[in-house]
Amino acid sequence: MGAKTIAVLTSGGDAPGMNAAVRAVVRSAISFGMSVYGVMRGYNGLLNGDIKEMNMRSVSDIIQHGGTSLFTARSPEFNTNEGVQKAADFCRAKGIEGVVVIGGDGSFRGARDLCGAGIPCIGVPGTIDNDIACTDYTIGYDTALNTAMEMIDRIRDTTESHDRCSVVEVMGRRCGDIALHTGIAVGAMATLVPEVPYDFQRDIVDRMKAAQQTGKRHYIIVVAEGVGHTQELTERIQAATGIESRATVLGHVQRGGSPTLRDRVVASRMGYHAVELLYNGASNRVVALKGEQVVDFDITEALNMPRIFDENLYRVSARLSI
Repeated sequence: MGAKTIAVLTSGGDAPGMNAAVRAVVRSAISFGMSVYGVMRGYNGLLNGDIKEMNMRSVSDIIQHGGTSLFTARSPEFNTNEGVQKAADFCRAKGIEGVVVIGGDGSFRGARDLCGAGIPCIGVPGTIDNDIACTDYTIGYDTALNTAMEMIDRIRDTTESHDRCSVVEVMGRRCGDIALHTGIAVGAMATLVPEVPYDFQRDIVDRMKAAQQTGKRHYIIVVAEGVGHTQELTERIQAATGIESRATVLGHVQRGGSPTLRDRVVASRMGYHAVELLYNGASNRVVALKGEQVVDFDITEALNMPRIFDENLYRVSARLSI
């Protein structure tokens, strides 16, 4: 038999669907006969004793909301050995025998360290970037994609009206998945991602001029934030083509909003699986989605996995962007 009292926290950047995961953890734990605490503001809550006991009603009417009802924060103190030990001591003092950590890679490193200090932890991937190597899907990704697509569809109205080129920066510092999938969905002329180097003349200017010959008069270019220099790129495009060009940075609008059905369902499945692992005595695991199966990996193994970019889909995107 595993943990009888557990806690749940959200850490790092917020993502739509985190509330669905918290709800699943709380209700699954109670259904297994466990007690469960909600930790406020990530690992800071363990350091400051900012926790609250949760019941079935604590998570009523949160599944449809973006953000995280437990709030989130970065925690420099927890990144120290002293901070980890202080958090572990607090867990032992409160009788907390397991922690579900919802967040990204940095949050999982914290979970691994807390495991090393004797507190069993299970990670649940919650980040809009879809940049965790061990899982095909992270909570919040689908909502972010749909938000970016909707925003660019609106930008297109102005782009068409003025025969412009709109260069739109979407989130994704190390990972181009949001840019790639959104670019396909909005029919972008070009999509730039950090995983694939691009040639300004060949991949942008020549493509735009070739499209002009077929009668095209307006253009959408999607850029992942990890590529950088979006405003500078926009100015170069206008100078090289003579086409009026405007830059738009979508920014944190992509993190907000009511989560999609997919994010709510995946978050619920992952939250349940995390509690089931703690109930069965597991520790130092990360929940993941492989295909449509919910599985789990050792945290250290998961953190060391290389992330694989879908180069075939990128080629498809380039062939469709004519």
